[in-house]
Amino acid sequence: MEELRMSTQHTNTSATAESAISDGSIIELTNVDFGYTTTPVVEDISLRIDPSEYAAVVGPNGSGKSTLMKLMLGLLRPNEGVAELFGEPSHQFDDGSRIGYVAQHASASKEMPITVREVVKMGRFPHIGFGRLSRKDWGIVYQALDTVGMTAFADRRVTQLSGGQRQRAFIARALASEADLLVLDEPTVGVDIESVEAFYDLLDSLNDDGITILLIEHDLSAVTQHAERVICLNREIYFDGPTAEFVESDALARAFGTAANFLGDVE
Repeated sequence: MEELRMSTQHTNTSATAESAISDGSIIELTNVDFGYTTTPVVEDISLRIDPSEYAAVVGPNGSGKSTLMKLMLGLLRPNEGVAELFGEPSHQFDDGSRIGYVAQHASASKEMPITVREVVKMGRFPHIGFGRLSRKDWGIVYQALDTVGMTAFADRRVTQLSGGQRQRAFIARALASEADLLVLDEPTVGVDIESVEAFYDLLDSLNDDGITILLIEHDLSAVTQHAERVICLNREIYFDGPTAEFVESDALARAFGTAANFLGDVE
């Protein structure tokens, strides 16, 4: 996925989130249909993501999760229906500082011959362009590094990081941009098991500080332990509601068309 015309991060998180977001929704889809051909990929999708939510989108491979995310962020326009982002048509929204995106694998970072500090510094570009950072900007960068526990790695090249450390660096970049919405696309793919729990603890902490989190995740165990809301998708929405209710429902089995459990496996 393209590097989103938006960077990533948040500092002074709870105060910033409260001041930056009005009473309106962050994302709102109404009767959205989309297909790359005549075959629909998602159908009749209506949902709303409000400030400070922690929502996860789950579903089988090919269920339309990535397409749904692109519709939410304005990278695709619905064939039918309306998609809004921060109260504007999603495809017209251009305030990149408000959205942080962390890609699956953070694959683009693996070959970048730059340091962690330089990655996080990019989070300030939506605010200053490509000019020099002020003392205040650098303070935000270093606070972001500290928040994600990467201060000791600031001078290390991204190519020398583990998968979990790379994801933390890109979350720090989102925090440096003072984003209101953090979108993560299967962020723990390729991350060592030991780092996964700490990674999700970090997301919990950021959400507690007021950042809205939208997670696309295949790991059902992580979703049910951390997300407050689950959107179960397979072209259409099979469930949208509190995580505890999702666990008790049959939505996952219906969406996958098979028996499923919450240890991250489908039988």
